[in-house]
Amino acid sequence: MITLRGIDPRMIANNLESSMLIHPGEMIKDEIESRGMTQKKLADMTGIAPSVLNEVLNGKRSVTTEYALLIEAALDIDADMWIGLQADYDKQKARNDKSFIKRLEEIRKYAVML
Repeated sequence: MITLRGIDPRMIANNLESSMLIHPGEMIKDEIESRGMTQKKLADMTGIAPSVLNEVLNGKRSVTTEYALLIEAALDIDADMWIGLQADYDKQKARNDKSFIKRLEEIRKYAVML
């Protein structure tokens, strides 16, 4: 987190998080569509079952390390990017989960007492 004296860190652009969650699978879907490639073609190239790939591309399943590496081989886009985007998505999703936030607050209260 970037901090500047006299400025609320939440007001610094680099510290802002988008309120719109975008699953990395949606970005992969956009990429293959821009290349004129079908989901079936990508599934065939990677060996990922078409139904599983469809779930990834529609944000119903995570982009695992293995999927990211397979997609990297097929599309020549670094797997680290897909893995990082998935981690960012998961973190932001957790931060938007009210019950999880409450749990974190309870842990922080307890940790201060120690």
